Amino acid sequence: MKTLVLGLGNELLSDDAVGILAARALQEKVRGQAHVVASSLSGMALLDFLVGYERAIIIDAIHTGRCPPGTICELRPADLDFVIAPSPHYAGLPELLAVAKQLKLDFPKEIKIFALEVEDPYTIGGKLTPRVEQALPILIERVQQQLSQAKS
Repeated sequence: MKTLVLGLGNELLSDDAVGILAARALQEKVRGQAHVVASSLSGMALLDFLVGYERAIIIDAIHTGRCPPGTICELRPADLDFVIAPSPHYAGLPELLAVAKQLKLDFPKEIKIFALEVEDPYTIGGKLTPRVEQALPILIERVQQQLSQAKS
C-alpha cells in the first residue's frame, strides 16, 4: 500500500516547525515503509503531494488552547470543520477532499492526522518551546507505530 507521511509547518515560526522537524526525523526511520515529505505549503498546493497515494499520515501543529502544549491529537478528516477562507490558499483538508472527489483524483482513502498542540506558533526565528520539544520524539514514535500497525 503506497503511503505518504506529510509533515507540514513553517520553520521560521518557532513551534509551527514541528511537522517539518518530525518528517525530517522520520525520513530514514521509515525508509521502505512510506514516502516522507516535509513542506511549508498549504491549501490547494497540497493536492500535488497527496495524489497517487492510498494512505496518508499528516503531521502538523495546532494551537487551540484546549489542550496543554505537547498534547498529541490523532484525528481523521471527518473530525475537521470546513474552512471559510478568503482564498483557496487557506483551504483545509476537508476542502481538499471535496476537490479531489469532484475531480475524481486518485486520493488517499485512509488519512490520519497527528496534530501536536503547540504553545508558540508565532515567534519568528524562535526555537521549539520546551514542552513541544519534549513531545517531538513521542510524536515521531507514534507515527512509526501507526505505520507498523498499518503494515500488519
